[in-house]
Amino acid sequence: MFVSLVTAMLLTTAPSPLDVVKTGSADVQKIASAKGATVEQLSKAVERFVDFGELSRRALGDTWNKLTPAQRQDFSGTMEGLLRASYAQRALGQGKAQVRYGEESIQGNDARVATTVKINRGERFPVDYKLYRTDDKSGWRIYDVVTEDVSLLESYQEEFRRVLATKGFDGLLATLKTKRAQIEKKIVP
Repeated sequence: MFVSLVTAMLLTTAPSPLDVVKTGSADVQKIASAKGATVEQLSKAVERFVDFGELSRRALGDTWNKLTPAQRQDFSGTMEGLLRASYAQRALGQGKAQVRYGEESIQGNDARVATTVKINRGERFPVDYKLYRTDDKSGWRIYDVVTEDVSLLESYQEEFRRVLATKGFDGLLATLKTKRAQIEKKIVP
């Protein structure tokens, strides 16, 4: 009973999924709008609340279980670099965004936080964040972003299935490394 009470207390003191999204959004906007902001600064902020490794694992699906530990590490590192660079490129170019936070829904170890984002040009669009509760002490982490009903995770899953069917895992990894290099080349001053 004591263990249950302690566990319940720890869970109630951990930031909620909504808190994770709010804090992460504020941190990213603060850095992205600062004069002289760098991709490295932005990447470090994003890594505190987004789990690129989990997104990578889920995007690869059943193929993940067939990989060696070295292949998993190579794939995860490549995907994480690609996602960080892609995210940073967009965030640095957007400037200040207004975010309206909607509902938070939690089902077991999964959560969803709804937001509406308005960027400088006046466009408003829905952005939902999907989170999972980690097994360690880091609490809730984002693994998917759904913008205007388009899931980043599902988009990658579809693309990976196509490439795996035609080029295999090595072809997919080579394609991702090429994309990463192209994006990183564009954002390096």
